[in-house]
Amino acid sequence: MSEAFWSSWIWPMLTAVLGFAFAVMIFMQWLRRRKPHQAAWAVGMTFYAVAALMEAVSEYEEFWRPGVYRVYIVLAASLVGFLGLGTVYLMVRRRIWGHLYLAFNLVCLIVFAVGVALVKLDTGTLVPGITVGGQALGPSGSFPRFMSLFFNIPGSIFLLGGAVWSAYRFARKKEYAYRMWANVLIAAGTLVIAAAGARARLGTTTGLYFAEMVASALLFAGFILASTLDKGAKAIIRDRLAGRE
Repeated sequence: MSEAFWSSWIWPMLTAVLGFAFAVMIFMQWLRRRKPHQAAWAVGMTFYAVAALMEAVSEYEEFWRPGVYRVYIVLAASLVGFLGLGTVYLMVRRRIWGHLYLAFNLVCLIVFAVGVALVKLDTGTLVPGITVGGQALGPSGSFPRFMSLFFNIPGSIFLLGGAVWSAYRFARKKEYAYRMWANVLIAAGTLVIAAAGARARLGTTTGLYFAEMVASALLFAGFILASTLDKGAKAIIRDRLAGRE
């Protein structure tokens, strides 16, 4: 299919809608429970949604404003780091490890944002109908473009690793089988966005918007399915009551 199809504004607009819905749901959970993993996921999904909205508007208008692109690329590159941070907070017993990873993400975010603000953009890549990715920052491996690796590699490892471990753990408990499938969806979404991001860093951005939409749908579906333990807890109670009869 043509580049115009894959770079259509419709894909990132769908991603933005899903992303904002996801972010609001997680933020509402955080308001009720005040857990750090919920705050981190809410930030990551907000970054995801805003970046997708910038993609959609820029492609619809057929013009990438340099200032918009600078904000967009910072959000798009760092969002996986914050999603991975949420998983770290959820999985570890001592919050200090989550705090340390948070500090690492914030330092990288500051360095990357300053680098993006000062770098001379390759405006030749900021044209309609081309999925930009990080190409406007310069060649792959140049500063600040390579800074995205500090978000994407550890963030993807933590997000994927946490999902796989949780799926394995819940697979042994039939009452929580739905949590296993929820984490399978989260792992699949992580693999999709990680693969698309890796291809984009290597210079192949075709299909990036579509992959972002698919990944957001998988992550959202996984979150909806895993959003509460009440279903499994009620199943355990029913089994226990049935055993007493």
